Amino acid sequence: MKTFETKIEQFNSNLWDYHFMVPEKVAEYFVLNVKTRRVVCTLNQKLNMHCALMHDGSGQFFININKENRKKLGLELGDNIQIEIKADESKYGIPLPDEMKILLEQDEIGSQFFHKLTPGKQRSLLHIVGKVKSSEIRINKSLVILNFLKDNNGILDFKQLNEAFKEANKKF
Repeated sequence: MKTFETKIEQFNSNLWDYHFMVPEKVAEYFVLNVKTRRVVCTLNQKLNMHCALMHDGSGQFFININKENRKKLGLELGDNIQIEIKADESKYGIPLPDEMKILLEQDEIGSQFFHKLTPGKQRSLLHIVGKVKSSEIRINKSLVILNFLKDNNGILDFKQLNEAFKEANKKF
């Protein structure tokens, strides 16, 4: 585990927004020694965040921080932040919601299609399920995802998946 202090910054870009820079020696430790960019950060000793070390194209690394997490910690542009960072040793690089875990164990075909997706797409789908507070809604989202993958031979189109969520919501 490595610790450092940095500040909340903002890119002047349409692609990336709020972030914090990771000191070169810390980034090198994970990228070169541990051989991973997937990390878990503890922000101000309060909030754990599964994330990735992102390269800025000029030799520096940063980590994005979304509005929700900034709000939870009361962080604004320019605020200092204390970071504890360690390698993410989880299977997916993000927590696996219990509801999705159970459905993946029960639905062999859905599980096969899910596991053929790229790790980034798997994380995106797990994020969609995991960000919901209600267990019932997490179950419904997991079912929609696995049924969508089966209906589309494992081809993931997020716009079409969003439509599938809307259709499923009409039924409930």
